[in-house]
Parts: sequence; structure tokens; C-alpha cells
Amino acid sequence: MFLRRRNSKLLLTVLLALGAVAVVLAIASRAHSIPEPIMIASRWTLVAAVFGYAFLRRSLMTWIFACMVIGGVFGYDFPHQAVGLQVITQIFLRLIKAIVAPLIFSTLVVGIAGHSDLKQVGRMGLKSIIYFEVITTFALVIGLAAINISKAGVGVQAPADQVRAPLVAQKQTASDLILHVFPENIAKSVSEGQVLQVVVFALIFGLALGMVRESKRRPLLEFFESFSETMFKFTNIVMYLAAPAVGAAIAYTIGQLGVNVLSNLAKLLGTLYVALIAFLLFVLLPVALLARVPIKRFLRAVAEPATIAFATSTSEAALPRAMECMEALGVPRQIVAFVIPTGYSFNLDGSTLYLTLAAVFVAQAANRPLALGEQILLVLTLMLTSKGVAGVPRASLVILMATLGDFNLPVWPVYIILGIDALMDMARTTVNVIGNCLASVVIAKWEGEFEREPPSEVVVEALSQ
Repeated sequence: MFLRRRNSKLLLTVLLALGAVAVVLAIASRAHSIPEPIMIASRWTLVAAVFGYAFLRRSLMTWIFACMVIGGVFGYDFPHQAVGLQVITQIFLRLIKAIVAPLIFSTLVVGIAGHSDLKQVGRMGLKSIIYFEVITTFALVIGLAAINISKAGVGVQAPADQVRAPLVAQKQTASDLILHVFPENIAKSVSEGQVLQVVVFALIFGLALGMVRESKRRPLLEFFESFSETMFKFTNIVMYLAAPAVGAAIAYTIGQLGVNVLSNLAKLLGTLYVALIAFLLFVLLPVALLARVPIKRFLRAVAEPATIAFATSTSEAALPRAMECMEALGVPRQIVAFVIPTGYSFNLDGSTLYLTLAAVFVAQAANRPLALGEQILLVLTLMLTSKGVAGVPRASLVILMATLGDFNLPVWPVYIILGIDALMDMARTTVNVIGNCLASVVIAKWEGEFEREPPSEVVVEALSQ
């Protein structure tokens, strides 16, 4: 163990040195002509060092970071082959989607039906909704301020060729939004990945089961407890594929878009990243301090699901691990099972901020200035239309296009955004996951339940691997 730790530190030092050399060579190559074989050798030497470091550390998060570096270099040097690696990411995402609905359903049912105080469930739900709406409002304000300050869309020229087929977007009325919350067929809701509908069905089912007398409730409750534990084991198996899936996702993104994609929309991309960092520092951090959340422990716990979210650009991929990490941190399972899945519909902080920023960017690019009242109405509309959307990559673009028609805005600027949407999606999805993880801790603190019970053995076992 001591030898491995010593070798790990030595390799980390070598890794940092190689990384610095690779960066210096990349910068120097722009000013001076450096032979391509030297550049390739420096990149793959860095890859070898990263792989060796991950092999010595043997933790999932280290392997994920290593695969991100390996995937990035592979996507840059072999773009055509890298595009074909998308199938690995797709397999991982399919397995994750297979986990989400049964995991949410079983943990929610156990959390509610096994709860001794059903009134606390209702109180917790009310507190969650209040918290979600307050935090989301801050995200809207920050996004609106950021794009109005940077004016990233001003001066964009409309492309001469606009023959691309538009994304399919159906206008939704208020009745449609309300009806979308309630499932008509739970099997259909599961197959379509309608997280909010699964949550609603599980809430009602759990309440009904909690009202049944003990002799009838206990067998079904034990079944769902065993089912929930099994799904966490299932998650642990699927997570072995997380690192290669992340590497394949990065390789595909760079191979498809290229590293110079930032040159076209660097201002918009920078605006989004600065706005999201401001949201983390000036909204989520003060909330964590006010709630007396153990910051260092929370950051360690959220690092792995946030990394998965960043690389795969989907909150669903990070959901099972986020639930496990928050339970290990000290949030009771019934709170984790209620708050995090509900937050996927009502607390998409990063996506809400992005939608605000992107919508005003479209108006600026189209040279159609929006008055302050119109901007406020626009962001409120987007906040409503984004509810119930599962954490699927690029789903926010469809929501954006569905809303633009109501404000007489063209869709061609959306095609420009589409070029770097993968890079924007990484950041906003990461903030979504961090925000929902923090929400579960805050609600647990609010309820006085934080660290009241130890995490289950299956969760501890899963996180220790």
C-alpha cells in the first residue's frame, strides 16, 4: 500500500510535468512550426502517464478523469475513428435509462410507505418546491444579467443558407403542461423516460401503501426494499462502464466538432460558463453556508456524479450515483429518493440559466431587441415549459425552439448555438446535478434529519469500489 501510494505521488508529479510540457508545446506551435510527430509524441506520452496514474489509484473518479484526457487526445488525433466510439456512450446511457425509473419508483415507495409520519412527507414536499422556485429565480436573474452585459448575440450575421430542417417542437398550452405531470399509463411513462410522471405515480402509490394496514403493507414494502437494494447493485455494475463511456463521449465531441469550435461562439460560451460559476459562488455557496452544509465533504461527495454529468451531458447518467453519494454523505434515503428525482423536473438550475441566456442571444442575433418586460415574460415562459423535461442531452434546444415562436423570434440563431451545444450542455448539466445534490442536503438539514441514520451497506460497498 505504501509503495503504491509512493508510486502514485511520483507519477502524479510526472503527470503534471508532462501536462505542462504538452500545454507549452501547444502554445508554442501557434507561433512557431513544431514538427507534428513531436506534438503527437507529447500528447500520447501524457496519455500514458494519465493511464498509469489511474491504474495505481484505481478509483472510479480517477479513471473517469483519465478517460476524459485519453478520449480528448484520441478524438483530436483520430477524429473519424472517434465518431464511431459513440456506441459505447450510447450503451452506457441506455443502461442508465433502464435504471432510472425502477430506482426512483422503488426508493420513493419505500421512503413514503415506510415513513412513520406521512405528514412529514407533505411538509418535505412543500419545502422542496419553495426551495426549488427560489433558487431557480436566482438562476433566471443571473442568466438574464449575463447575456445583457456580454451582448454575445449582437453583430451575428444571418447565414445565407438556412435549409436545415428545424427541430420538431410542439407548442404547449397551460393545460398541456398540467396534464403532462400526471401519467395515463405508467408503463408508457417509464418507456418514454418521463421522470416527473414516474415520481407522481410513486408518490400516490407510496401514500396509498402507507394507508394500508400493517399486515397487508409489510410484504409489499419488503419487496420494494429488496428491489431498491437490487437496483443499487445494478447501478454498481453499470458504473464499471462509466469511465470508457465518458472517454468515448469526449472523443466523439472533439472528433465531431473539433477543438477550434470555440472560435465561433467563444463569447456566448464564455458568458454561459461565467454565469454558471457566478451562480455557484453567489447563490449555491451562500445557501450551503447558511444551511451549515459541510462544504469539503459535500464537494468530495458530489465530485463523481458531477464529473459523469459533465462528460455525458445528461443528468440521468449521474442520478443513480448522485443518490448513493448523498446517502453516504448523511442524507436519509427517503429524502434523497424524494428531493433529487423531483429536482430533475423543478430544479434544473443550469438548464434554466442556459435557456434564459440562449433566448436573449437569439433576440440579439436577430437584431430584435427585447424590452425588459418582454425578457421577464420570456424567461418565465421558459421556466414553465422546461418543467418535466428529463435530463436528456440537447432537450433544452427543443424547449427553446418551442418558445421562440410565441415571441416572433427566428430559429436560425439556434442552428448556430447547436454547433457548441455539446460544450454548453456539459456545464449546465453539471450545475443541474450539483444543485439537486445540494437541495437534498439542505432539505435534510431543514428537516433535522441530516446524519441521523447511517447509509445502507450496499451504498457503502458501491462507493468503496
